Amino acid sequence: MPASKTAYDVVIVGGAVIGSAAAYFLAANPDFKGSILVIERDWSYARSATALSSSSIRHQFSNAINVKISQFGSDFIRDFEKYVSVEGEKVELGFKENGYLFLAGDAAGREVLKRNHITQTSCGAEISLVEPDELKHRFPWLNTNGLTLGSYGERGEGWFDNTGLMQGFRKKARSLGAEYIEDEVIGLDRENDRIVSVTTKAGQTISCGTFINAAGTRGARVARMAGLDVPVEPRRRSLFVVSCQTPLEGIVPLTIDPSGVFFRPEGQFYLMGTYPKNDPAVDPDDFDIMHDEFEEEIWPVLAERVPAFEALKVANAWAGHYDFCTLDHNVVLGPHPEVGNFLFANGFSGHGLQQSPAMGRALSELVTYGGFRTLDLTPFGYERVIANRPFLEDSVI
Repeated sequence: MPASKTAYDVVIVGGAVIGSAAAYFLAANPDFKGSILVIERDWSYARSATALSSSSIRHQFSNAINVKISQFGSDFIRDFEKYVSVEGEKVELGFKENGYLFLAGDAAGREVLKRNHITQTSCGAEISLVEPDELKHRFPWLNTNGLTLGSYGERGEGWFDNTGLMQGFRKKARSLGAEYIEDEVIGLDRENDRIVSVTTKAGQTISCGTFINAAGTRGARVARMAGLDVPVEPRRRSLFVVSCQTPLEGIVPLTIDPSGVFFRPEGQFYLMGTYPKNDPAVDPDDFDIMHDEFEEEIWPVLAERVPAFEALKVANAWAGHYDFCTLDHNVVLGPHPEVGNFLFANGFSGHGLQQSPAMGRALSELVTYGGFRTLDLTPFGYERVIANRPFLEDSVI
């Protein structure tokens, strides 16, 4: 179906979780009176970063703004049904607040966790530092040999239904008047300091008042259509679902070994992955699973860290992508200084799903009020790209 009109106040390119969160918060904002069009190239979302993510949220970041973003996200996810249900429909995201458990394996890692803990708790995050003896008591399935400290999220961290979050945003936005079409943007018409229209693969030319780039791993490609650059590229991440002969007893958080290898429960199975040692940019259509990562990097580490994992069997595996910000692992958010109606929402570096509630709200505020009204996310602006001034997030997995 083509777009029903030839002009919209807001055109959003990318209809997965970020684009749909923006559409929802705009449509639900009583101060926004305009029209919204979301253009998504694939309504199956089968290869979207949203659908292929590890579906989790944490407050354990090194940067205070990222902590606050996820705190809002956790609260929103808990009350998701209240915000997005349509005609009393039941909406369940199955939020499992088992926490994150970051592990340090040397003195330097211990100091990083302690430093991050000061930042996190100053924001009100409920994070506990756990000494090795207590780690063994709280998580008896864990081999604590060589560990110097743990950092555990007592509340607000865990995992949930990723596609449920996206589809909830999408369905509610549409019920509030946002229009979605399945098409691909192949061109942007820029006149001096404004984007005036988009051209789609189906041949439509659609005028816009504000343009939001929520195109995920294709975000840099969309920016180039306007003669703009953003330091974002696709990075592949492989995830493995495994069965274990001896299920782990007690609370099992999303656990991150000092090596970067991580796992969490997934129903009766366990989901595993790693921050790969070799991490080049890839084609956005490259979804080859890196099976060698499991055999060479993931299983050997976890078999030592969790003795029960010596006997594992891979039941499923897939590869997804991060839209990776090469400058500082943080999103580029907001207008381009020279093209004021072009709004970036690119480079989430694996955090887009959990940050989507706060980012959708922020984009709504930028469009409606011309600035942020709740969290001040100005440090994520494009100006830092021009100045080559990283706004660092050290806690990346």
